[in-house]
Amino acid sequence: MAMVGLFWITEDCVYVGAEPTGTAPGVRLTKDGVEILGLGQGGRGRRWDEIREIDVRDVAVRSAARRLLSMAFDSALVLISGDGEQPPAFTVRVVTETDGTIEASALAAVPGGIHTPDEYALSRALLTRLVDGDTLVDDLLTWCRDRFGEPAPAGDERLALLRRWTASPA
Repeated sequence: MAMVGLFWITEDCVYVGAEPTGTAPGVRLTKDGVEILGLGQGGRGRRWDEIREIDVRDVAVRSAARRLLSMAFDSALVLISGDGEQPPAFTVRVVTETDGTIEASALAAVPGGIHTPDEYALSRALLTRLVDGDTLVDDLLTWCRDRFGEPAPAGDERLALLRRWTASPA
């Protein structure tokens, strides 16, 4: 499993944000379509051919330096107070042909819930390519399966992957 941009990628599926457990909210992308997960979020899947758009909102976006500073502050606060917080949530907006706009919550999987502007822009571009069929969920799953047992990719490698997955075919 690995976090790349806004995506938590496993061998079987891709989550927008963290992989939810229990009744936690989330959005799962599979080869067949999109599933809204979690208590009170609709729960039924939509096929890729039904989906017109997927977008994300309310994502914390900061420069790399500000992200590091925020994470250091949050860590110090937890160390002093002993009180940790749930990961921040963001909104995933799915527009379908039949149901109109569905808004779902997803929990951030990246530490502090903060993404860089490049991660955010490339993640949004990848969602558009997935909806348009220009990039397939299988591409992300294959990448994950091919690197089974390897450590999580570093920041530069994650950005390079997002760029590769969002590049137009030559």
